[in-house]
Amino acid sequence: MNLDDANRLDAADPLRSLRELFTLPEGVTYLDGNSLGALPKATPPRIAKAVEVEWGQGLIKSWNTAGWIDLPQRLGDRLAPWLGARPGEVLVADSTSVNLYKVLHAALQLQQGQRRVVVSERSNFPTDNYIAQSVVRAHGGELILVETPEDIPPLLDERCAVLMLTHVNYRSGRMHDMALLTRWAHQAGALAVWDLAHSAGAVPIDLLGAAADFAIGCGYKYLNGGPGAPSFVWMHPRHAGQVWQPLTGWLGHANPFDFDSEYQPAPGIQQYQCGTPAVLAMTGLETALDVFDAAQKLGGIKALRNKSLALTEAFIGAVEERVPGAVIATPRDAAMRGSQVSFGLPRGTDGYAVMQALIARGVIGDFRAGDPELLRFGFAPLYNGFADVVRAADAIADIVTTKSWDAPEFTSRSKVT
Repeated sequence: MNLDDANRLDAADPLRSLRELFTLPEGVTYLDGNSLGALPKATPPRIAKAVEVEWGQGLIKSWNTAGWIDLPQRLGDRLAPWLGARPGEVLVADSTSVNLYKVLHAALQLQQGQRRVVVSERSNFPTDNYIAQSVVRAHGGELILVETPEDIPPLLDERCAVLMLTHVNYRSGRMHDMALLTRWAHQAGALAVWDLAHSAGAVPIDLLGAAADFAIGCGYKYLNGGPGAPSFVWMHPRHAGQVWQPLTGWLGHANPFDFDSEYQPAPGIQQYQCGTPAVLAMTGLETALDVFDAAQKLGGIKALRNKSLALTEAFIGAVEERVPGAVIATPRDAAMRGSQVSFGLPRGTDGYAVMQALIARGVIGDFRAGDPELLRFGFAPLYNGFADVVRAADAIADIVTTKSWDAPEFTSRSKVT
């Protein structure tokens, strides 16, 4: 595929109008939506209104008049269809790490101390495993990390309390079969907790159909809520009212404005709210969800998924054609592939330096320490196109073959990699 081919495909893309809803700098090919989504054009004026009008003029009245107090539930209801959940089951609040702590603690409580082992992947995003380490210590349990997904089934035994997985692995882009793994966990008497950070907004999710137990996810990746956008949390209705989540803040109370001295948990998912909503951050996420409303009119998640698969397949082919020695780490099987492509470089190539050289050319992907030769590229079907595929592949090929990455300005590490 060359640039002319890519431009023809982009011109025929039924989702092409969605790209116009984003601010994308001229001359930049942005393939890092799996780390931080692009800025919707409507977000700055909407946040300005929240600051200047709702806060500046409405002051404290805006908790009621602007609906600030209902943001966690309102955003949760808007997210629910994209997660395979129902209105009233999803809450937007806190961070992914905090919400994982809540649900993992609740899941272990549901096991009533009879099972105390949490099973996850060593390659899981580190915060998930860090949180799990903290929770199992508090419960006198154990965290067992598998090297590959194929190692999971033997560990789903009478000791296993929770299977905790990220739906799409942040390193490889491999997507788990949520329904199958949840079924295996349940057959063994375990519960299934899912992190949707790298899948929500990019791939189909069916939490109820999979009969999952708990799920959490991120608002600033494919959902485009902005830096530090709040997380979301979901609990299957069958678990409602059975246990307390551990962070019993005032807005998780059944009647928070009664200011009772004793905690009484709110019903359902509302209990998982802890403190006061971060209004400005939630306003950014609320505005970003308007883009998904527009996408729904163009075919919804099915159309987004079809485009995502076409983009990632084209990128895999372009990289293999242009970059000698590249080793694709992302599954070629579409059913196992999220919305990113990761690949390794020839031994001795500094992946961080290659990425910095790419960024200097206007191609922004991602590098994560721990995999020194692995590069990650996220494809956000809302705004990425086939021209992005060609420009990125051409730039990677030139940088790797000429070794132009091997320069001091590219090898010096920044604080955030």
